[in-house]
Amino acid sequence: MRYFGLIGQKLGHSFSKKYFTEKFEREKIEGQYELYEIPTIKELPALWARVPLSGMNVTIPYKQEVMDYLDEISPEAAAVGAVNTVLFREGRKIGYNTDTYGFRVSLLNFLGDTKPEQALVLGNGGAAKAVRYVLEQQLGYKPCLTVSRSAAGPNQITYADLKELNLDDYPLIVNTTPLGMYPYEEDAPAIPYERLGEGHFAYDLIYNPAETRFMQLAEQHGAQACNGMEMLILQAEGAWEIWNS
Repeated sequence: MRYFGLIGQKLGHSFSKKYFTEKFEREKIEGQYELYEIPTIKELPALWARVPLSGMNVTIPYKQEVMDYLDEISPEAAAVGAVNTVLFREGRKIGYNTDTYGFRVSLLNFLGDTKPEQALVLGNGGAAKAVRYVLEQQLGYKPCLTVSRSAAGPNQITYADLKELNLDDYPLIVNTTPLGMYPYEEDAPAIPYERLGEGHFAYDLIYNPAETRFMQLAEQHGAQACNGMEMLILQAEGAWEIWNS
C-alpha cells in the first residue's frame, strides 16, 4: 500500500480524495489518499513522522511555506516560487509545481484564438505566482499587474487603486483568491465589474461552486467567464504522473 494526501488549512471543499481514490481503483494500484488539515506548516514534520507518504499535494496557504521543508525543488517550481506537489523518493522530499501546466492548458482552451497581452492577477499567494509565471514566462504576456489588499512590490496595486486603472488595457482577469469559494459563495473580489465588457475574459481558479460570484458579475457585464475545474484536473494528472512515472 502506498500513501498519498493533501495538506492545507481547510479542506472541506477539496475534490482530491474522491478523485485520486477513484483513479487508484481504475488503474488497479494499491494506494490510499487522505486529506490532512494542519493549522500551521510547523505541523508538517509530525505528519510525515506519522504517515509514510509516497506523494503529497499542497494547497492554500502552504504552497510557498512548504518549500522550506523540502530537500529538492524542481527548476520550474523554483522559478515560480511555489510548490503544489511533493514526491517522496529514497528518503528525499522533492517539490514540483503542476499548477503551471494545468493553468496554461486550460487558459488556452478558454481563450481560443484570442491572445491578450496584459492581465490583472487578483491575489498574491502561491497560485498567483504560478499564474504569473505561465503568463509572463511561457505565454509572453507583458508583466502582469497584481491586485491585493496591500501592494508590496513592483507591478502591484491595491483594490482601491483600480479606480484609476483603465481596465480595457487588461482583457484577462484571473482570480487566484479564495473569495467566493464554498461555503462563502456570495463573496467576490472587489473590482469594478461595471467597467468590464465583451472584450474581457474572467478566469476563476475556484471550482466549487462551478459558477462563482466573480464569474456571475463578470458575465452580467458582457465578459466571458471560466472556472478552475479543468485546471484542477490537469494539475492532478500532472501530480499523478510525477508519483507514478
